[in-house]
Amino acid sequence: MAFGRLFHYAFDAALVSTVLAGVRRSSGFSPDTSTISDPTIRSVADRFLGVGESVFDMIQGTAVNSSYFKRSPPPQ
Repeated sequence: MAFGRLFHYAFDAALVSTVLAGVRRSSGFSPDTSTISDPTIRSVADRFLGVGESVFDMIQGTAVNSSYFKRSPPPQ
């Protein structure tokens, strides 16, 4: 039971981090981790955001190479 809950929380954290990576890629805005005074917590936050970047890159690479997705012009 505890393993399932841990997996669920880890998946949710990766999902939130991936959404933040998508927001950064589309708008240029990202959380400012330099305002975190504790270096250990800042390092954890940077790694947390890095996981989202990695997941986003994998999803983007899959979409680019898939026949199920096509490039459309950006909305105006």
